[in-house]
Amino acid sequence: MFAQAGSNLSPTLIILIAVAGFAGLVILYAISVYNNLVLKRNRYKNGFSQIDVQLKRRHDLIPNLVETVKGYMAHERGTLEAVIAARNSAVSVTSKVAANPGDPEAMKQLAAAEGQLQAGLGRLFALAEAYPDLKANQNMANLQEELSSTENRVAFARQGFNDQVTDYNTYREGFPAVVLAGMFGFYPASLFELDSPADREAVQVKF
Repeated sequence: MFAQAGSNLSPTLIILIAVAGFAGLVILYAISVYNNLVLKRNRYKNGFSQIDVQLKRRHDLIPNLVETVKGYMAHERGTLEAVIAARNSAVSVTSKVAANPGDPEAMKQLAAAEGQLQAGLGRLFALAEAYPDLKANQNMANLQEELSSTENRVAFARQGFNDQVTDYNTYREGFPAVVLAGMFGFYPASLFELDSPADREAVQVKF
């Protein structure tokens, strides 16, 4: 009976069924690609949230650091003010980037702000070498240890974020993902890279 029913199908109907079946497969594949793009984008955004936590921790430590050293380094007011200004700028930029991690312009601003902050901290610790009493201060020692630990965590989180961004970009640039990405607003994401080779090194906070 089924064979008879099949033989009664017109060639046009058979073609329409085949086209509909193919279209269904294409739609299912497109949905799969879309879901993978969402998954990989969410992964690198979550990766940035780990950076955000560590940057905020470092930003919160800096006012305590400046408060500790300013009693010993009264003649270095300009350096202390520069560190606080760089810290405040980094806090503002980090908040903006957290809303849209991976955005090329936002990541560029973050790299510049964090590079400036690292440079300021580097100058501060270099100057602190000349103050033996400050080097012996227990609160200063504790802050050094916390900052060093935080720098390591930032570096680790940054590497994880960059790996996830690279994975997303690689998938996005492949076919057919590259076609669907443009249609649904999946744009290339930028790595979190510091501005210069010197800035890539963690701030040395040990005397």
